[in-house]
Amino acid sequence: MAHGHNSKEKVVYVGDSRIRKRSEIATPPDYTSYPGKSEAFIPNFLLKEWMVGCVMLVGFLVLTISEPAPLGYPADPTNASFIPVPDWYFLFLYQLLKMPYASGDYVVLGVVGIPGVLFGALLLAPFLDRGKERRFYRRPIASSLMFLSLIGVIYLTVTSWQGYEEELKLTGTTPEHIVREEEARDRALEGLPPKSNAAKGTAEVALVAPDDPAMESMKVATCLACHGTDLKGQNGPSLRGIGDKLSQDDILGVIKNGKGNMPVMYDTAKSNGLSDEQITGIAAWLAKQKKAQ
Repeated sequence: MAHGHNSKEKVVYVGDSRIRKRSEIATPPDYTSYPGKSEAFIPNFLLKEWMVGCVMLVGFLVLTISEPAPLGYPADPTNASFIPVPDWYFLFLYQLLKMPYASGDYVVLGVVGIPGVLFGALLLAPFLDRGKERRFYRRPIASSLMFLSLIGVIYLTVTSWQGYEEELKLTGTTPEHIVREEEARDRALEGLPPKSNAAKGTAEVALVAPDDPAMESMKVATCLACHGTDLKGQNGPSLRGIGDKLSQDDILGVIKNGKGNMPVMYDTAKSNGLSDEQITGIAAWLAKQKKAQ
Protein backbone atom coordinates (compact mmCIF):
# COMPACT_ATOMS: atom_id res chain seq x y z
CA MET A 1 0.00 0.00 0.00
CA ALA A 2 1.56 3.30 -1.13
CA HIS A 3 0.83 6.82 0.11
CA GLY A 4 2.79 9.04 -2.25
CA HIS A 5 4.23 9.37 -5.72
CA ASN A 6 7.78 8.46 -4.74
CA SER A 7 8.94 5.66 -6.98
CA LYS A 8 11.25 4.36 -4.23
CA GLU A 9 8.48 4.12 -1.69
CA LYS A 10 7.96 0.64 -0.42
CA VAL A 11 4.72 -0.98 -1.59
CA VAL A 12 2.98 -3.32 0.79
CA TYR A 13 0.18 -5.54 -0.63
CA VAL A 14 -2.72 -6.17 1.69
CA GLY A 15 -4.53 -9.41 1.00
CA ASP A 16 -4.74 -11.21 -2.35
CA SER A 17 -5.49 -8.66 -5.09
CA ARG A 18 -5.77 -11.25 -7.86
CA ILE A 19 -9.17 -11.82 -9.48
CA ARG A 20 -10.28 -15.35 -9.00
CA LYS A 21 -11.64 -17.27 -11.98
CA ARG A 22 -15.16 -18.50 -11.47
CA SER A 23 -15.65 -22.20 -11.80
CA GLU A 24 -19.22 -21.89 -13.15
CA ILE A 25 -20.94 -19.71 -15.75
CA ALA A 26 -23.03 -16.90 -14.30
CA THR A 27 -26.58 -17.45 -15.56
CA PRO A 28 -29.14 -14.76 -14.84
CA PRO A 29 -32.39 -16.00 -13.35
CA ASP A 30 -35.32 -16.66 -15.65
CA TYR A 31 -38.08 -14.07 -15.89
CA THR A 32 -40.47 -16.52 -14.25
CA SER A 33 -38.52 -15.94 -11.05
CA TYR A 34 -40.03 -12.47 -10.88
CA PRO A 35 -43.84 -12.73 -10.55
CA GLY A 36 -45.66 -9.90 -12.29
CA LYS A 37 -42.62 -8.97 -14.37
CA SER A 38 -41.88 -9.63 -18.03
CA GLU A 39 -38.97 -9.39 -20.42
CA ALA A 40 -37.54 -5.91 -20.84
CA PHE A 41 -38.81 -4.30 -24.03
CA ILE A 42 -35.54 -2.43 -24.61
CA PRO A 43 -33.20 -3.97 -25.58
CA ASN A 44 -34.22 -7.63 -25.16
CA PHE A 45 -37.63 -7.82 -26.85
CA LEU A 46 -36.82 -5.10 -29.41
CA LEU A 47 -33.64 -6.89 -30.47
CA LYS A 48 -35.54 -10.12 -31.06
CA GLU A 49 -38.20 -8.37 -33.11
CA TRP A 50 -35.55 -6.56 -35.11
CA MET A 51 -33.77 -9.81 -35.94
CA VAL A 52 -37.04 -11.47 -37.00
CA GLY A 53 -37.88 -8.42 -39.13
CA CYS A 54 -34.48 -8.62 -40.85
CA VAL A 55 -34.97 -12.31 -41.67
CA MET A 56 -38.44 -11.63 -43.10
CA LEU A 57 -37.15 -8.68 -45.14
CA VAL A 58 -34.33 -10.75 -46.63
CA GLY A 59 -36.77 -13.55 -47.46
CA PHE A 60 -39.13 -11.08 -49.11
CA LEU A 61 -36.31 -9.56 -51.17
CA VAL A 62 -35.22 -13.02 -52.31
CA LEU A 63 -38.76 -13.75 -53.49
CA THR A 64 -39.05 -10.46 -55.37
CA ILE A 65 -35.71 -11.07 -57.11
CA SER A 66 -36.37 -14.71 -58.01
CA GLU A 67 -40.03 -14.20 -59.01
CA PRO A 68 -40.51 -10.61 -60.25
CA ALA A 69 -44.08 -9.37 -60.42
CA PRO A 70 -45.44 -9.49 -63.99
CA LEU A 71 -46.47 -6.24 -65.62
CA GLY A 72 -50.16 -5.75 -66.24
CA TYR A 73 -51.69 -5.05 -69.61
CA PRO A 74 -51.76 -1.45 -70.87
CA ALA A 75 -54.75 0.53 -69.63
CA ASP A 76 -57.40 1.16 -72.25
CA PRO A 77 -59.81 3.99 -71.38
CA THR A 78 -61.94 3.15 -74.43
CA ASN A 79 -62.72 -0.36 -73.21
CA ALA A 80 -66.32 -0.04 -72.03
CA SER A 81 -66.58 -3.76 -71.15
CA PHE A 82 -63.77 -3.66 -68.60
CA ILE A 83 -64.91 -4.46 -65.05
CA PRO A 84 -62.57 -2.83 -62.51
CA VAL A 85 -61.64 -4.86 -59.48
CA PRO A 86 -58.88 -4.23 -56.90
CA ASP A 87 -56.20 -6.64 -55.77
CA TRP A 88 -57.32 -9.53 -53.60
CA TYR A 89 -56.14 -7.94 -50.33
CA PHE A 90 -58.46 -4.96 -50.89
CA LEU A 91 -61.51 -6.94 -51.99
CA PHE A 92 -63.09 -6.74 -48.53
CA LEU A 93 -62.91 -2.92 -48.55
CA TYR A 94 -64.20 -2.90 -52.15
CA GLN A 95 -67.20 -4.96 -51.06
CA LEU A 96 -67.69 -2.83 -47.95
CA LEU A 97 -68.16 0.25 -50.14
CA LYS A 98 -71.05 -1.52 -51.87
CA MET A 99 -73.04 -1.80 -48.64
CA PRO A 100 -75.99 0.59 -48.21
CA TYR A 101 -74.55 2.16 -45.06
CA ALA A 102 -71.12 2.70 -46.66
CA SER A 103 -72.04 4.11 -50.07
CA GLY A 104 -74.16 6.85 -51.56
CA ASP A 105 -74.88 9.47 -48.92
CA TYR A 106 -72.77 7.48 -46.42
CA VAL A 107 -69.68 7.13 -48.63
CA VAL A 108 -67.57 9.20 -46.21
CA LEU A 109 -68.49 6.79 -43.44
CA GLY A 110 -67.49 3.84 -45.62
CA VAL A 111 -64.26 5.38 -46.89
CA VAL A 112 -63.00 7.08 -43.73
CA GLY A 113 -65.19 6.22 -40.76
CA ILE A 114 -65.38 2.42 -40.65
CA PRO A 115 -61.79 1.70 -41.86
CA GLY A 116 -60.52 4.40 -39.52
CA VAL A 117 -62.20 2.80 -36.51
CA LEU A 118 -60.96 -0.67 -37.44
CA PHE A 119 -57.36 0.28 -38.08
CA GLY A 120 -57.36 2.68 -35.13
CA ALA A 121 -58.54 -0.13 -32.84
CA LEU A 122 -55.77 -2.33 -34.22
CA LEU A 123 -53.17 0.31 -33.40
CA LEU A 124 -54.57 0.91 -29.91
CA ALA A 125 -54.99 -2.80 -29.10
CA PRO A 126 -51.66 -3.07 -27.16
CA PHE A 127 -52.67 -0.11 -25.01
CA LEU A 128 -56.30 -1.11 -24.44
CA ASP A 129 -55.70 -4.80 -23.73
CA ARG A 130 -52.80 -4.95 -21.31
CA GLY A 131 -53.59 -8.30 -19.76
CA LYS A 132 -50.67 -10.54 -18.80
CA GLU A 133 -52.36 -13.71 -19.98
CA ARG A 134 -51.04 -14.93 -23.34
CA ARG A 135 -53.40 -17.85 -23.99
CA PHE A 136 -56.13 -16.66 -26.35
CA TYR A 137 -58.93 -18.59 -24.62
CA ARG A 138 -58.13 -16.71 -21.39
CA ARG A 139 -58.67 -13.37 -23.19
CA PRO A 140 -62.26 -13.65 -24.43
CA ILE A 141 -62.78 -10.01 -25.46
CA ALA A 142 -59.62 -9.64 -27.55
CA SER A 143 -59.97 -13.12 -29.04
CA SER A 144 -63.63 -12.57 -29.93
CA LEU A 145 -62.87 -9.29 -31.69
CA MET A 146 -60.03 -10.93 -33.58
CA PHE A 147 -62.18 -13.86 -34.79
CA LEU A 148 -65.07 -11.54 -35.73
CA SER A 149 -62.72 -9.33 -37.75
CA LEU A 150 -61.20 -12.33 -39.49
CA ILE A 151 -64.62 -13.79 -40.34
CA GLY A 152 -65.80 -10.40 -41.61
CA VAL A 153 -62.78 -9.97 -43.90
CA ILE A 154 -63.14 -13.51 -45.30
CA TYR A 155 -66.88 -13.08 -45.86
CA LEU A 156 -66.49 -9.72 -47.64
CA THR A 157 -63.64 -11.06 -49.79
CA VAL A 158 -65.56 -14.15 -50.90
CA THR A 159 -68.73 -12.12 -51.53
CA SER A 160 -66.83 -9.58 -53.60
CA TRP A 161 -65.24 -12.25 -55.79
CA GLN A 162 -68.55 -14.04 -56.30
CA GLY A 163 -70.15 -10.75 -57.32
CA TYR A 164 -67.34 -10.15 -59.82
CA GLU A 165 -67.83 -13.58 -61.39
CA GLU A 166 -71.58 -13.05 -61.55
CA GLU A 167 -71.07 -9.69 -63.26
CA LEU A 168 -68.81 -11.35 -65.83
CA LYS A 169 -71.56 -13.87 -66.62
CA LEU A 170 -74.29 -11.25 -66.88
CA THR A 171 -72.29 -9.03 -69.23
CA GLY A 172 -70.77 -11.92 -71.19
CA THR A 173 -67.32 -10.48 -70.60
CA THR A 174 -64.17 -12.57 -70.74
CA PRO A 175 -61.25 -11.12 -68.74
CA GLU A 176 -58.45 -9.81 -70.92
CA HIS A 177 -55.79 -12.08 -69.47
CA ILE A 178 -57.91 -15.14 -70.28
CA VAL A 179 -58.48 -13.92 -73.85
CA ARG A 180 -54.75 -13.44 -74.34
CA GLU A 181 -53.98 -16.85 -72.86
CA GLU A 182 -56.47 -18.49 -75.23
CA GLU A 183 -55.02 -16.61 -78.20
CA ALA A 184 -51.49 -17.65 -77.24
CA ARG A 185 -52.60 -21.28 -76.84
CA ASP A 186 -54.35 -21.27 -80.22
CA ARG A 187 -51.31 -19.77 -81.93
CA ALA A 188 -49.08 -22.38 -80.30
CA LEU A 189 -51.34 -25.20 -81.52
CA GLU A 190 -51.21 -23.74 -85.04
CA GLY A 191 -47.43 -23.55 -84.87
CA LEU A 192 -47.37 -19.76 -85.01
CA PRO A 193 -44.98 -17.59 -83.00
CA PRO A 194 -46.32 -15.64 -80.00
CA LYS A 195 -48.17 -12.46 -80.90
CA SER A 196 -46.22 -9.26 -80.37
CA ASN A 197 -47.91 -5.87 -80.13
CA ALA A 198 -44.68 -4.11 -81.05
CA ALA A 199 -42.92 -6.19 -83.65
CA LYS A 200 -39.50 -4.89 -84.51
CA GLY A 201 -38.30 -4.70 -88.06
CA THR A 202 -41.79 -4.58 -89.60
CA ALA A 203 -43.22 -1.57 -91.36
CA GLU A 204 -46.37 -0.07 -89.89
CA VAL A 205 -49.44 -0.13 -92.10
CA ALA A 206 -50.65 3.41 -92.65
CA LEU A 207 -54.31 4.42 -92.57
CA VAL A 208 -55.93 5.08 -95.94
CA ALA A 209 -58.02 8.26 -96.01
CA PRO A 210 -57.91 8.87 -92.24
CA ASP A 211 -60.24 11.88 -92.60
CA ASP A 212 -63.05 9.82 -94.07
CA PRO A 213 -66.46 10.32 -92.35
CA ALA A 214 -66.49 6.58 -91.66
CA MET A 215 -64.00 7.16 -88.85
CA GLU A 216 -66.55 9.31 -87.02
CA SER A 217 -69.22 6.70 -87.67
CA MET A 218 -67.00 4.06 -86.06
CA LYS A 219 -66.68 6.25 -82.97
CA VAL A 220 -70.47 6.48 -82.73
CA ALA A 221 -70.80 2.71 -83.20
CA THR A 222 -68.27 2.15 -80.35
CA CYS A 223 -66.03 0.14 -82.67
CA LEU A 224 -62.97 1.97 -81.39
CA ALA A 225 -63.49 0.53 -77.90
CA CYS A 226 -62.01 -2.76 -79.14
CA HIS A 227 -60.00 -1.75 -82.21
CA GLY A 228 -58.42 1.38 -80.72
CA THR A 229 -58.57 5.00 -81.75
CA ASP A 230 -55.71 4.35 -84.19
CA LEU A 231 -57.22 1.02 -85.38
CA LYS A 232 -54.11 -0.82 -84.18
CA GLY A 233 -56.19 -2.99 -81.87
CA GLN A 234 -56.70 -2.84 -78.11
CA ASN A 235 -59.07 -5.58 -76.97
CA GLY A 236 -59.67 -6.66 -80.55
CA PRO A 237 -57.63 -7.21 -83.69
CA SER A 238 -55.99 -4.44 -85.68
CA LEU A 239 -57.98 -3.15 -88.65
CA ARG A 240 -54.99 -1.72 -90.45
CA GLY A 241 -54.55 -3.69 -93.66
CA ILE A 242 -57.90 -5.46 -93.15
CA GLY A 243 -58.72 -4.77 -96.82
CA ASP A 244 -56.06 -7.28 -97.86
CA LYS A 245 -57.95 -10.03 -96.03
CA LEU A 246 -61.65 -9.15 -96.31
CA SER A 247 -63.77 -7.54 -98.97
CA GLN A 248 -66.45 -4.93 -98.35
CA ASP A 249 -69.18 -7.59 -98.28
CA ASP A 250 -67.15 -9.74 -95.90
CA ILE A 251 -66.64 -6.80 -93.52
CA LEU A 252 -70.33 -5.92 -93.70
CA GLY A 253 -71.15 -9.53 -92.87
CA VAL A 254 -68.92 -9.39 -89.78
CA ILE A 255 -70.65 -6.20 -88.65
CA LYS A 256 -74.08 -7.79 -89.02
CA ASN A 257 -73.32 -11.32 -87.82
CA GLY A 258 -70.23 -11.02 -85.64
CA LYS A 259 -67.18 -13.25 -85.74
CA GLY A 260 -65.36 -15.13 -83.00
CA ASN A 261 -65.31 -13.02 -79.84
CA MET A 262 -66.65 -10.01 -81.72
CA PRO A 263 -70.38 -9.47 -81.02
CA VAL A 264 -72.93 -8.27 -83.54
CA MET A 265 -72.24 -4.54 -83.92
CA TYR A 266 -75.04 -3.79 -86.38
CA ASP A 267 -77.71 -3.45 -83.68
CA THR A 268 -75.41 -1.30 -81.55
CA ALA A 269 -74.67 1.00 -84.46
CA LYS A 270 -78.38 1.34 -85.30
CA SER A 271 -79.31 2.04 -81.68
CA ASN A 272 -76.65 4.77 -81.57
CA GLY A 273 -78.27 6.54 -84.52
CA LEU A 274 -76.30 5.31 -87.55
CA SER A 275 -78.11 4.64 -90.81
CA ASP A 276 -77.59 1.69 -93.14
CA GLU A 277 -75.72 4.00 -95.54
CA GLN A 278 -73.30 5.00 -92.80
CA ILE A 279 -72.75 1.38 -91.79
CA THR A 280 -72.10 0.47 -95.42
CA GLY A 281 -69.71 3.41 -95.58
CA ILE A 282 -67.76 1.94 -92.65
CA ALA A 283 -67.42 -1.38 -94.50
CA ALA A 284 -66.37 0.38 -97.71
CA TRP A 285 -63.75 2.47 -95.92
CA LEU A 286 -62.32 -0.54 -94.08
CA ALA A 287 -62.10 -2.42 -97.37
CA LYS A 288 -59.74 0.33 -98.57
CA GLN A 289 -57.34 -0.28 -95.68
CA LYS A 290 -54.63 -2.12 -97.57
CA LYS A 291 -50.89 -2.27 -97.34
CA ALA A 292 -49.04 0.01 -99.69
CA GLN A 293 -47.83 -1.90 -102.71
